[in-house]
Amino acid sequence: MKNEFCIIIPALKKSAVIPDQLVKKLNGITLIQRAINTATKLVVSEHIYVVTDSQEISLICERNKVNYYYRNDLRFDSEDIIEETKFFITKRTGEYKNIIIFQSNTPLVSAYHIQRSYQNFVQENADILLTIKRETHRIWQGDSTQLYDLVFNEEKSSVFVEFKSYLIISSNYIQKGKKNSKIIPTTLDNEEAIEITNYQDWWICEKLLQRKRILFVVAGHTKIGMGHIYRALTLAHEIHNHEIHFLCTKESELAIQKIAKKDYPTHLQKHRDLTQDVLNLRPDLVINDFLNTDKSYIQALRAEGVKVANFEDLGSGAKHADMTFNELYDEPLYKSSNTYWGSQYLFLRNEFEHARPRDFHKNVECMLITFGGTDPNNYTQTVLELVLPICQKYNIKICLITGKGFEHKKLIEEYLENCTHADTIEYFFATDIISKIMEKVDIAISSNGRTVYELAHMNIPSIIISHHAREKTHKFACAENGFLNLGMFQDTTHEEFQTTVEYLISNELLRKKLYDSMKLHQFMANKSRVVSLLLDLLSS
Repeated sequence: MKNEFCIIIPALKKSAVIPDQLVKKLNGITLIQRAINTATKLVVSEHIYVVTDSQEISLICERNKVNYYYRNDLRFDSEDIIEETKFFITKRTGEYKNIIIFQSNTPLVSAYHIQRSYQNFVQENADILLTIKRETHRIWQGDSTQLYDLVFNEEKSSVFVEFKSYLIISSNYIQKGKKNSKIIPTTLDNEEAIEITNYQDWWICEKLLQRKRILFVVAGHTKIGMGHIYRALTLAHEIHNHEIHFLCTKESELAIQKIAKKDYPTHLQKHRDLTQDVLNLRPDLVINDFLNTDKSYIQALRAEGVKVANFEDLGSGAKHADMTFNELYDEPLYKSSNTYWGSQYLFLRNEFEHARPRDFHKNVECMLITFGGTDPNNYTQTVLELVLPICQKYNIKICLITGKGFEHKKLIEEYLENCTHADTIEYFFATDIISKIMEKVDIAISSNGRTVYELAHMNIPSIIISHHAREKTHKFACAENGFLNLGMFQDTTHEEFQTTVEYLISNELLRKKLYDSMKLHQFMANKSRVVSLLLDLLSS
């Protein structure tokens, strides 16, 4: 009875495009060893055969306990690998139903992909399966009438080209030489489909093999806002040499929409136990940014050898992560050697890198009102109604900013439609250029999240109102740093709030003192500090 399949690996040193290519180490492992390692994930070593002209490669096969056929005068002169190895393949047809010919110069192709292809080959009852890759081009065929489309038309054509990684052939096809053979293709991902034909290919493969997988586990919805998403995306944009994935908690459909636009592979939690979703993605480093974590969750990840970093975490898991960043808390809330506290680890979104902080003006010309990406309490409208008479009195324009998760947009728009002073109000919904808006405002009214640090960076004296008790524990927004912090709305009356607003507007000395306090803060260098700590953890 025939065995299911064998794997044949052609390995001729004299056919290599780089000297000693097959025995040269690519990220610490030779090409021939990589091919053998991949093959042994698919079948036991006795069903692996290496065809070679090299004694050195023969010795490597012997030490790996795989079969080899050695002949010094072997030479593959054509590009038809089937024809050139037919003498050896034919011998195997009596022993195996199917034969896989695997090229060692495609080191990024995974055993998983080959296994999946083989299953499809069997299901389709095919004679030959070959590998292809998809390329997208704007093709010009030399016709001058095409020049306009070539310059101005963004449409591209997809073409599929053969990629010589592996072939699957039925023994029946080889023995009988069927004329009407059934040939099916399998498409490889672009990152796998790299064949080493020159030194540049070698360099690219080495860089890709050195990459590790970083998984951001994030949450973003109306209850907690979108700050976690913005922070994670800012970090992700700074990491170029590793593979980035996002996993959003089950209630974070809003976050999925935001991240998907950035072209990162994005996943939504499927299982009740988040740990299972995380481990299924096989990360090397997990960065949790969804508020409090549990001790059991963190320990489960670390038990699997996964490095773990947390942001804004006061849960039982915070002390058990490799590192935790609680940058919104300048004073430690618990004792732990793994936790980094305070604003020296707070970094801003990339759009603020080249933003121009506002110069101080004797008179307030423009006020900003913003309560984060979701503002579930609709403080935006409440504050607008309270400050509008004051702004009219002092001839102040108002900028309103709400995020994509803001569910009261219709109420705001209806209010503005019926407002007699709507011409003095600009409303921005889901803007990606908040820094540009901040460049033209003199004071602000904001919630007590990450926005306070953006306001400090832009030198905008502000009145702060917390959405909830947790936000109220953020102590950076204080007079010493340029803010008038009123706590939560229920901590003050509307009359007291209006009095504070008018006092800030009318008191130039107070505003100048708050302004000067803000000028002392610089956050732009913090991002590189945090990224370095994360990458050091990944490589440790």
